[in-house]
Amino acid sequence: MRKFLLATVLAAGLAGPAFAAGDAPKPPAQDWSFGGLFGTFDRASAQRGFQVYKEVCSACHGAYHLAYRNLAAIGFNEDEVKGIAAGVTVRDGPNDEGEMFERPGRPSDKFARPFANEKAARAANNGAYPPDLSLMTKARPDGANYVHGLLTGYAPPPAGVTMGEGMNYNKYFPGHQIAMAPPLNENGVTYSDGTPASVDQMARDVTTFLAWAAEPEMEERKKTGIKVILFLLVLTGLLYATKRKIWAAIH
Repeated sequence: MRKFLLATVLAAGLAGPAFAAGDAPKPPAQDWSFGGLFGTFDRASAQRGFQVYKEVCSACHGAYHLAYRNLAAIGFNEDEVKGIAAGVTVRDGPNDEGEMFERPGRPSDKFARPFANEKAARAANNGAYPPDLSLMTKARPDGANYVHGLLTGYAPPPAGVTMGEGMNYNKYFPGHQIAMAPPLNENGVTYSDGTPASVDQMARDVTTFLAWAAEPEMEERKKTGIKVILFLLVLTGLLYATKRKIWAAIH
């Protein structure tokens, strides 16, 4: 859906003067499964989030740092990954005749780009360039809460607020006026696991997917950090015991 211009969500370019109009309130903090020292990604939510990305976002936005095989990390099996990849057409080549050709996608391919180049993207989006989503939750402070808040922050403008032509009121966008229409609608997708597709649920799921896309190594990094802390605690205890033993005779 081309109305899903997340460029206006996370890049100032589409908002124009609205971005400079002022700071928006901080979005409410959400209880994310991946938050905290022991946080992990909710695989079911991330898979649903990929579905939202695929059906809503990918018409305008790429995720150029991801390959289809990476989806195995959020629980898709080998056949599912192959099926997802085969559902896109990839331009490849040249072949033995020196010509480019099209083929079904493979797990090793990067996510398909919705446009051939930047000019084509801008031409299709009224001059706006929809950005890559791979690192979007790291592009803003408190990125996960920001993305979720913005996607759920559409509301009628307060009394006395004059909206620019074609602009929409959003509680959490700087300046409160954003060029894109609300991208998520109730039951905008049909989840294969039967989860009700409310706006809040879709926003949470796609945010979880984008958080994983931005930091797929997060869980391993946290595990390593915990191991390092435990090692340092044990080492500190050993050093203290050694110090007591060495200096006991002197005292």
